[in-house]
Amino acid sequence: MNLQGKTIVITGASSGIGAETARLLRFHGARVIGVDRNEPTLTLDGFVKADLSEQSTIDAAVRQLPDRIDALCNVAGVPGTASVDLVARVNYLGLRHLSQRLLERMPQGGSIVNISSILGAEWPQRLDVHKALAETPHFEAGLAWLAKHPVPQETCYQYFKEALIVWTVTQSQKWFLERGVRMNCVAPGPVFTPILGDFVAMLGAERVQKDAHRMKRPALADEVATVIAFLCSDAARWVSGINLPVDGGLASTYL
Repeated sequence: MNLQGKTIVITGASSGIGAETARLLRFHGARVIGVDRNEPTLTLDGFVKADLSEQSTIDAAVRQLPDRIDALCNVAGVPGTASVDLVARVNYLGLRHLSQRLLERMPQGGSIVNISSILGAEWPQRLDVHKALAETPHFEAGLAWLAKHPVPQETCYQYFKEALIVWTVTQSQKWFLERGVRMNCVAPGPVFTPILGDFVAMLGAERVQKDAHRMKRPALADEVATVIAFLCSDAARWVSGINLPVDGGLASTYL
């Protein structure tokens, strides 16, 4: 896997999956620019401190990023213990807006990798709703749509991961045909990251205990990072529009 000379932007680069992805991409020769609301805890080739919940702060961050970007890894996210509004803004609307803004800087062969979740697996049950949200053209239009279609707090994390999968899959082929830029999702199961405890609180002890026998253990962040790195590389040049589980087989146990 050769990433030599590629410039890659990673959101959420200061911890967890984002930090491990940044470390791995630099090892393989990429120039890595991190974007995060927190200061980085590892060596990067550039860093932009930004709040990804507001369109204006995303636009300000974009102005600080390089003119050419070979890949974008949208790793930043908040757990479902945050407010519905914040989950919507960071995990979906902000991610989408940043991708739209940086697409114009990406050459043929570029790659966008979005972090979804196995908790988004029930997207087919709400496909029409998610497609309607995906069709909103920009950040503010998405907020207006959500104001008319409120999302319950208890399922907001799952809802916006479902929405992200649907947007990624439905948008990917248009961008691939028009610009040669691929877009995919990586769907982790539980991962040992600083916010794992938030997910346990979000799902509840009963659900966690019910699922415990289905897997050997939560993933380590670097086990997810390798898959993200592959999708950024030219080795994945014909992979577009997929949602790839990285969960130690957890999703397979629900069949």
